[in-house]
Parts: sequence; structure tokens; C-alpha cells
Amino acid sequence: MLDFLKRLVTWWNGQTLGTQLYTWRKGVKVGEDEAGNRFYESRDGARRWVIFNGEAEASHVSPEWHGWLHHTWDKPPSEEPLPKKAWEKPHLPNLTGTADAYAPAGSIRRAEPEPRRDYEAWTPE
Repeated sequence: MLDFLKRLVTWWNGQTLGTQLYTWRKGVKVGEDEAGNRFYESRDGARRWVIFNGEAEASHVSPEWHGWLHHTWDKPPSEEPLPKKAWEKPHLPNLTGTADAYAPAGSIRRAEPEPRRDYEAWTPE
């Protein structure tokens, strides 16, 4: 019952009831990415959308699928994958604000910050 209420009034915990009904009535599944996000297109091809696997965060969509969602190319990566370069790294979502966010050496956000060596504290005489 609680899941139903969450889906009825929130959009950040996956699809809402309205999105689920629209997807059921007018959507055609075109693929799924490695993160478990599902991608749909309307039957006439005019609209494209994603149903997130978990939190609805735009940075969880890989660049290949992002391009398809925004009509940069016509065929989805499930039909026509983009060529990968040898130097490309795998896609990572934006980690800002999470425990996994980057923290440079000496940052107070690190579990054990290193002592600061880049300045000398002023003390009055």
C-alpha cells in the first residue's frame, strides 16, 4: 500500500502512476541500458522517455541513450550501438552530494584527512 501511495505522489522514486499508464497505453519499449533503465518511444515516434531503475536522476543515463532520447540519432543504441574508442571510460553518474563524491587530499570530507601543508597558520605576536 505504501509503494502505491509513493508512486501516486512522487516522481523521484521511479515512475508515477500516470507515467505507468501512459507507457502501458502508448509506449513501445526500445531497449534497456546496463544500469537497468528502460527506454520507450511513442507508437508514432514523436516522444521518447526513460523509466529509471531507482532514483530519477538524469546523469544515470549513458551518453548513447541520452543522444537517442534527444533525437540526436534515430536508431536506439540497442539496434545500432555507437562505436567505442579505446580511450573511452565507462559512463559514471554524477556523484556530487553522495558519499562517493571526489574529495581531494586534505579535504575534511575524507574519512581520514591528511594534515594541511599548503599554508602556515597566522598567530599573533
